[in-house]
Amino acid sequence: MSSMYDFDPITGNIPATKVEITVSCRHLLDKDTFSKSDPSEYNFGRTEVIDNTLNPDFVRKYILDYFFEEKQNLLFKSYYTLFGFLTVHVLLLSFPSSLQCSVFASTQDFLGQVFCTLGEIVGSPASRLEKPLGGIPGKKCGTIILSAEELSNCRDSATMQFCANKLDKKDFFGKSDPFMVFYRSNEDGTFTICHKTEVVKNTLNPVWQPFTIPVRALCNGDYDRTIKVEVYDWDRDGSHDFIGDFTTSYRELARGQSQFNVYEVRHFSSISVTLLSFSVESEFTFLDYIKDLINIMNFPLSTGNPSQSTSLHYMNPYQLNAYAMALKAVGEIIQDYDSDKMFPALGFGAKLPPDGRVSHEFPLNGNLENPYCNGIEGILEAYHESLKTVQLYGPTNFAPVVNHVARYAAAVQDGSQYFVLLIITDGVISDMAQTKEAIVNAAKLPMSIIIVGVGQAEFDAMVELDGDDIRVSSRGKLAERDIVQFVPFRDYMDRTGNHVLSMARLAKDVLAEIPDQFISYMKTRGVKPNPAPPPYTPPGHTHHHTQI
Repeated sequence: MSSMYDFDPITGNIPATKVEITVSCRHLLDKDTFSKSDPSEYNFGRTEVIDNTLNPDFVRKYILDYFFEEKQNLLFKSYYTLFGFLTVHVLLLSFPSSLQCSVFASTQDFLGQVFCTLGEIVGSPASRLEKPLGGIPGKKCGTIILSAEELSNCRDSATMQFCANKLDKKDFFGKSDPFMVFYRSNEDGTFTICHKTEVVKNTLNPVWQPFTIPVRALCNGDYDRTIKVEVYDWDRDGSHDFIGDFTTSYRELARGQSQFNVYEVRHFSSISVTLLSFSVESEFTFLDYIKDLINIMNFPLSTGNPSQSTSLHYMNPYQLNAYAMALKAVGEIIQDYDSDKMFPALGFGAKLPPDGRVSHEFPLNGNLENPYCNGIEGILEAYHESLKTVQLYGPTNFAPVVNHVARYAAAVQDGSQYFVLLIITDGVISDMAQTKEAIVNAAKLPMSIIIVGVGQAEFDAMVELDGDDIRVSSRGKLAERDIVQFVPFRDYMDRTGNHVLSMARLAKDVLAEIPDQFISYMKTRGVKPNPAPPPYTPPGHTHHHTQI
């Protein structure tokens, strides 16, 4: 799968092959009294929620590194979750050796699970593995279908828009509610779902919104690969009515709006779907942009005497407390992307000397004019010194410090800087409404927020701020982007005492969403990476160019 040119002569390693995993389920347990199951995925990655179906075909994929020489265990779990009146099904994809997400498990209804290896999927006929879901005695939990395909190195993304004319009328009391589903063909003659449009309500002549899709998701770099498009009339109960279909290819679509991209829908010759526009551009990666991330490190001072062992801030002379461990684990990775390693470090929720004034936004080093600390060790030193001088005090307000960082970010929106706010909290929050408003406003700015929860408290409020299930909103306005990532520290406490390994897992999960959040900001603002500098030429040498 890797070519000889991928071999690294320095390390002797061949880079991992990247494979894309597609997930479908059939005949899931129906645990929703009033409707069918609404499946989605969580943990390694999350799919979209699909309403009212026991046979979901998920559009969102999983990109995994495949190593032939390793046994790569995978665990898929299916759950049904209730959040108020919203019903959601969740499939968890995780490595069995990793930690499970206990914060969410208490709110989930287990539907079944399956173990397999990545090698099983790749080695199955046509790289398609079908296995029964189990885990509930005496119940048939349905099946899961896992398909794998090696990914090409194509980094282009295509943006296109379609309309249709004279669609078939499927609704008795109205017109149709049409949407389209795109599939790419496989070598064995099957098709893999790769995109769904939105539903356009009550029309026979829909104009769908433009959408952007990676070219490798559409055809994996094979421009002549068959692309099938199905047109449906949406029904609330999930039994969508099939209207018709047509086939095309990336090469055909790339011709843009023309007579070649007006398609007659099979089964109804009078129905046509027209490509209105088509454009393609290269996708930039995190590494294309990254050069200098400015990071705002922050921790809250929860109540409790740091000299007492019951306090989360207990200063044990022999080991770091949970706050310091989390700060060190995450900060040591983030600091590599900051050129000067100088970080403003803030505390909140304390009475300050000399007059006992309560502050929710104070410099840990005590210097209002210059709150910067030198590296992570400098932050830890300032943290420990502040515990000796301030009195921990509630309430715990998040909004002031989120707004503090937002003011920095608002001043630099040209893509030259990106801000990461790290909040380490015991889960108590006294200004939830104000914090949600601050996050909604911050979602428009070049910043991300990492929240690490320490202690044994419930973290329901932090889960809500994370916004993975329901996007954070305030005053009826949704956050433009998902900028918050939350993890509970207790899920990473290794019972064997291997803190190095457990903190490495913590840092990995905490920082996993930062690149995508970073890229999403740059894309929405049209920011492109700076051009690469010219190659270095040693003194006395000149470049000789050879024309081919």
